[in-house]
Amino acid sequence: MSIAVIKSRALSGMQAPEVSVEVHLANGLPAFTIVGLADTEVKESRDRVRAAITNAGFKLPEHRITVNLAPADLPKESGRFDLPIAIGILAASNQVPAAALEHFEFAGELSLTGELRPIRGALAMTYAMQRSTGGRRRGFILPMANADEAALVADAAIYPAATLLQVCAHFSADADASFALARHVAQPLPLPPVIPDFADVKGQLNAKRAMEIAAAGRHSVLLVGPPGAGKTMLATRFAGLLPMMTDDEALEAAAVQSLINGFTVEGWKVRPFRAPHHTSSGAALVGGGSVPRPGEISLAHCGVLFLDELPEFDRRVLEVLREPLESGRVTIARATRHADFPARFQLIAAMNPCPCGYLGHPAGLCQCTPDQILRYQSRVSGPLLDRIDMQIEVGPVPPDILQADAVGELSASIAARVHAAFERQLARQGKSNQQLTPREIDRFCRPDSGGQAVLRDAMHKLHWSARAYHRVLRVARTVADMEGNKHVGARHISEAIQLRRALRQL
Repeated sequence: MSIAVIKSRALSGMQAPEVSVEVHLANGLPAFTIVGLADTEVKESRDRVRAAITNAGFKLPEHRITVNLAPADLPKESGRFDLPIAIGILAASNQVPAAALEHFEFAGELSLTGELRPIRGALAMTYAMQRSTGGRRRGFILPMANADEAALVADAAIYPAATLLQVCAHFSADADASFALARHVAQPLPLPPVIPDFADVKGQLNAKRAMEIAAAGRHSVLLVGPPGAGKTMLATRFAGLLPMMTDDEALEAAAVQSLINGFTVEGWKVRPFRAPHHTSSGAALVGGGSVPRPGEISLAHCGVLFLDELPEFDRRVLEVLREPLESGRVTIARATRHADFPARFQLIAAMNPCPCGYLGHPAGLCQCTPDQILRYQSRVSGPLLDRIDMQIEVGPVPPDILQADAVGELSASIAARVHAAFERQLARQGKSNQQLTPREIDRFCRPDSGGQAVLRDAMHKLHWSARAYHRVLRVARTVADMEGNKHVGARHISEAIQLRRALRQL
């Protein structure tokens, strides 16, 4: 045959749309043309494919070769199209039987010797293939190095190969069965990394209680306190309190990380913990680039985003957090394409109360003027603070507590209470309290008459916005869930109000 159609996939944000690699051989002077909005990396595949076919023992047809990557309006980038282009050329020139090719998808970068090199986004592509093909299951042929990653998608038929020659031998009609590619069997998952334990944190009972509530309801937290009070210790141990990831959450989080080659099998079902430096740019946090890639807030999807020294971040950088905190998604718009990434993360931020860090310290160490304190705290805008559910004061730990031999409560014990509270939320509303809409808040979080009176007084005195009102109710609902109480009462509202102490009032 003089034409062949091979299936592959592109990457567009979190999506991996199907791409048809159409190869046509025509009479005329030998030429090799790739069309279909191909990026430079894809156009360079002509030389890689030419050398790989020759070094694998096949013959490059002396025809006019036209490769069309359809749909033509979808941008294509990366070297993942090397393998489908090479297979298409060999099938169009009858060097490889084409009968069974329609039951497979292909992706892989070729070296000049014909070896298959790993690609970016293999898990996202496999995930998309399983969702889009439905009952029409296809096999996925890809580099050996990506096999374990892709096999995490349940029921995916993964056929890893090391070279172009192995792929061709698999489809050869007269090949011995021993040359056929074997379906990859998922390997036993390694032990997850050890997360530091909350028992290491001495004292800070109020802060620990707040972190437990935050974990149970998936609420965002701002920790405010002097240097050395334990803010970073609390944040780095927080992920150990969160409920275990579901299969869908694990697949989504892993697929996002695979877009930047950041996923490892050891991280399967381990909640991401991202802690970007305060010199990070807005693009580093939200994502971007001419070919949009996820930033830190998307890489923290279903996990924790820890921003230490919050006021040291550029204010314009911090403002990019406002929309994702509300919507749980990030949309990056460019002139030629749009990319949509999930960003349902749990924000844990930490900061000092003033430039020197010792405002409110019992020893009276702070020498900052009121104007300096105001300028420092104003680096975090009011609209951003309004979106943070809980603002906790973390005080210094007394020396007698630091020197005590007593061990704090283990993370496993706290996580058990968190899990029980989260299960109550799922049974009641099918989601965490943090994700409740205003209508659902009216239904599930309405306090009794005493709670309404307490909240009304707080609203008048503190001049909270409607957003703050809803967030207090969400936190109060979580406090009630921690007690196993079906109704939100005055004491739940009171604790939620205390957990939202305004930074400007410190």
